[in-house]
Amino acid sequence: MKRRNFIKNTAITTIGIATTRNLLSCSEIEEKKKSAITDKEKASLPLVIATWNVPNATAKAWEVLQANGSALDAVEQGCMVEEADITNSSVGKGGMPDRDGRITLDACIMNKDGDCGSVVYLQNITHAVSVARKVMEHTPHVMLAGKGAEEFAVANGFEKEDLQTDNTRKALESWLIKSQYEPVINIENHDTIGMLAIDTNGDISGACTTSGLAFKMAGRVGDSPIIGSGLFVDNEVGACVATGLGEEVVKTVGSFLVVELMRQGKLPQEACEEAIHRIVSKPNSDYKNFQVGYIAVNKSGVVGSYSIHDGFSMTRYQVNKNENVQSDYYLKQSS
Repeated sequence: MKRRNFIKNTAITTIGIATTRNLLSCSEIEEKKKSAITDKEKASLPLVIATWNVPNATAKAWEVLQANGSALDAVEQGCMVEEADITNSSVGKGGMPDRDGRITLDACIMNKDGDCGSVVYLQNITHAVSVARKVMEHTPHVMLAGKGAEEFAVANGFEKEDLQTDNTRKALESWLIKSQYEPVINIENHDTIGMLAIDTNGDISGACTTSGLAFKMAGRVGDSPIIGSGLFVDNEVGACVATGLGEEVVKTVGSFLVVELMRQGKLPQEACEEAIHRIVSKPNSDYKNFQVGYIAVNKSGVVGSYSIHDGFSMTRYQVNKNENVQSDYYLKQSS
């Protein structure tokens, strides 16, 4: 998957010159709003969207939706595709380890009724998203962590396996030789898979899964498994998922914020933009050195996305068309 431009050190000086609120010209903003209204009139269901270029994942989710499956089944099975793909170094098996060599997974899932499940610091189990669903459906809890999550998974039929691959072992060896620990978003190799779907009944579900920051401190958990930060679904309004530096998303409860802004009448695009502004306008924000991106959909099927830096993309399957959309909407910054 070609999503690495997002996590490479961004060439800030080539992005453009503007202040934080000087995003686009007035004419561009008006054109964008007109486009959003047109999209609202043309919105077609079902649909599935996901962060990054993940056509195999969205194709699987679409297959579920086309068979009149639920949005919940669609997002779970779509995310499972990425978790099993060892060429994806940021999700599931083959994900990048922490600095002590452990691959630890975080995931969450949320259905149309507002029920949710989550796992954090899960080891030795590939399909973290499915364990999160089991937590949601078979326990009185929302989140299980570490060894407890692993034991719960095994008790529910998940097989333990070594999540390391030759590539992850080599990457760790290389990092240990030449690096010191610096959790800088645009340097470390990671990104989150977040997926949202609306089924033929018009019901919304979402899921999020990741192996987190490459070479992170042992025990680190980001926003991805935290309901309201990495993911939030309100079946009356819409849904949102986040990717990027989880610490910054957590501080603003980003996905909940986007959905709540949509509840107040904003289009998904406008809501995603406002959520990014909340991050970059915080006192002492170092936003030039990290990335955050949001994708969102409202109840009508209107979609939006926004990020701090260029390079963010979204895969969208709708009206029998599966396409990766490179976002033109990102914060234009001064150097």
